[in-house]
Amino acid sequence: MASSSSSSKIQRTIARQQEKSVISFRLPLPSTVSSKANNDRRISEGQYYEAHQQLRVIASRYVKQENWGAAIDILHGGALALLEAGQGGSGGDLAGFLVDVYRKSKQEYGAGARDKLLAILRAFPRAEPTKKRFVDEVMAWSSTASEHPQGDPQLHHVTGSIFAQECEPYEAERHLALGTKDSPEQLAAVEYDWYSQDESHTAPLYAARAIFPYLLTGNLRSASKAHLIFTSRLSTYNKSLSVQEVSSKSSDMRVYPSLPLLNFLGLLLLAIQRGSSDLYKQLAKHYAPYVKEVGVWDDALAQIGETYFGIRIPRQGNPLFDMMGSMMGFGGSPKPMEKPKPAEVPTPPVADVD
Repeated sequence: MASSSSSSKIQRTIARQQEKSVISFRLPLPSTVSSKANNDRRISEGQYYEAHQQLRVIASRYVKQENWGAAIDILHGGALALLEAGQGGSGGDLAGFLVDVYRKSKQEYGAGARDKLLAILRAFPRAEPTKKRFVDEVMAWSSTASEHPQGDPQLHHVTGSIFAQECEPYEAERHLALGTKDSPEQLAAVEYDWYSQDESHTAPLYAARAIFPYLLTGNLRSASKAHLIFTSRLSTYNKSLSVQEVSSKSSDMRVYPSLPLLNFLGLLLLAIQRGSSDLYKQLAKHYAPYVKEVGVWDDALAQIGETYFGIRIPRQGNPLFDMMGSMMGFGGSPKPMEKPKPAEVPTPPVADVD
């Protein structure tokens, strides 16, 4: 049973809210500065629910007046304050409201909005359930309000980096694959760190998770960079791994006698760089037994064959997104650093590289 002091406090809170409800019809809206000060005080005093509700009421009135700037300011400040106080649910609610205001205001997407949204994203407590929903809403808005149909690359890069730091590899992959020129280094690091917890022979499976997404979106440069960074780490941190340096007039590459699928990935990138469909067909035939053992590369390779070499495949739905979804776990909620299913593939036999 609540104490008399607690009951008295609750009654005083109800009375204040009732008084504000009456006064609010008589007085103009408070300035955002005074509103922010009042709600910062409530939050500092631990009156989280009261602050949350009052911020929502004030923001809704600004929206009704189409005073978009004031609504954005108070929601941004309120969401940050609540998230930094550890109130993920309330802060996440205001953060989602903020995205909705951006959408309704039809403001042009720019650096100012991005900075506000990223500040909120960084303030979310780890594993807060509302964070991923907020990210999805932000990306959906930036895809329609900016010149980037898949969402702002800078937004994707920072988001992916945050998920990487929080050991959420599937979410990190999802965003880094659509990020900036700096994203391949981060994605390759995510995949290598993930691989380091698995069996040594699974290296190609993790390398492919950093390479295929870029190839599927037509980003050969990033795919090549991710391959280079992953294999460099592999050679640096696995001194016992046999590596052969193969050079020709036009290219250099590392060959791993015990990892034929890693050789396949390197040769695949080489074939794409040269635009050689004949080389691609030879590779596909030579490495078919190993690819078959993996079991999840077929669709990706079929799409790559069509995109880069003109080898037509039957159309069923949206192969690009279907494929990336199956490969990268889109739509799932795996546990942090959960091993991907392809890691169960048995060790392939050694094969020479033609």
